[in-house]
Amino acid sequence: MDNSVLLFVATGCALAAVFLFIIGIYPAQLMEQASEESGGKNVLQAAKNIIIRKMGTAQSRFITDSYREKMKWKFIAMGKDDMQVEDFIVYQEFAAVFFTLFLLVVLNFFKVRLAYSVFGAVIGFVYPFMWINDQIKKRQKKIVRSLPYALDLLTLSVEAGLDFGAAIQTVIDKAQGGPLVDEFSLMLSEIRMGRTREESMRNMSKRIQVPAVSAFVTNLIQADRMGTSLGKILRIQSTQMRIERTQLAEKKANEAPVKMLFPLVACIFPTVFMVLFGPIVYTMMSGGAT
Repeated sequence: MDNSVLLFVATGCALAAVFLFIIGIYPAQLMEQASEESGGKNVLQAAKNIIIRKMGTAQSRFITDSYREKMKWKFIAMGKDDMQVEDFIVYQEFAAVFFTLFLLVVLNFFKVRLAYSVFGAVIGFVYPFMWINDQIKKRQKKIVRSLPYALDLLTLSVEAGLDFGAAIQTVIDKAQGGPLVDEFSLMLSEIRMGRTREESMRNMSKRIQVPAVSAFVTNLIQADRMGTSLGKILRIQSTQMRIERTQLAEKKANEAPVKMLFPLVACIFPTVFMVLFGPIVYTMMSGGAT
């Protein structure tokens, strides 16, 4: 048997042994705690979360405060404010082991030096960060798409005579559910709990981390300080946002031909050349015989 296969099997057995060791030492306590947390449903999933949490807690002393703060805001921007940094590090470690083993098998199959499998660990540690950034961008994209409609509804509510809190509640009730509605709901909850409108809006802007929302919040705060009519400011904001969306759509439409150029040259043109010149080349190579 090849050395890489032996290493793959040995590593897998070691991981399984560690898992079974944990289960074997704390079977009753683990399953009891999992049953309590899950309410008797999805006990295995709860047990897995408990094991990950315990593994993360054992490494918590190695996490700096600055890194913890940085990741906390990433989790909030992703919409997973209940996620812990310790759990994320454990997922990184699992991903590093998985990618290392996977790369080990691939390199062995193509007869490449197995020392390059160390890059699997690097990929495993980096991939969770890429996944988080991708989730943040997806959530921000949903917020940007739903912002114009929510802003129009907020403008109509304020111009109809509702105060800011009632107008936000109208948006929450009437708009389609999504991350923006969730953020509005959280902002309104903070206002009702005693925080100022400015502080609550700044917290929302900090959580979302979208330039359009930051500009919206800044204009509302300035209007509130200067005593300007909110309806007028919101109407200007709504108009400006629609103009920006139109310009963005035109920009993407102008970029489409350039983006289509590479797949056109790399995929379509070679096929056309093969169809057109293939018979000619075959005829020439066969000496002109039919």
